[in-house]
Amino acid sequence: MIAPAPVLVGLGGALGATLRYAVGEALADADAPFPTATLAVNTLGTFALGLLTFAGAGDDALLLLGTGTCGAFTTFSSFSVETVRAWEDGDRLLAVGYALGTLALAGVALGLAWLLVG
Repeated sequence: MIAPAPVLVGLGGALGATLRYAVGEALADADAPFPTATLAVNTLGTFALGLLTFAGAGDDALLLLGTGTCGAFTTFSSFSVETVRAWEDGDRLLAVGYALGTLALAGVALGLAWLLVG
């Protein structure tokens, strides 16, 4: 073990949160009805975690990059809130499209990671 597990997770979390912020800033559009940044980080994070897992990353790498970085980078809680908010605002098509689109893209990202490593 390189460092204690909480240190690895914490360092990875700091990296993931910083990357999440950067993506949010890069894709920010106050007028956009669709939460593009959340969709992007969840898809990219799923892909990255899939690569790590399918490549057989060791325990330390999974703690640092999987639990820490991908855990802080992705934001499925924001996805849930944004979906419910769209539904409650009466934008049912957006809510359903966003939910199904997010799940579909996460599945495609995971499948792509599997194909690249497997």
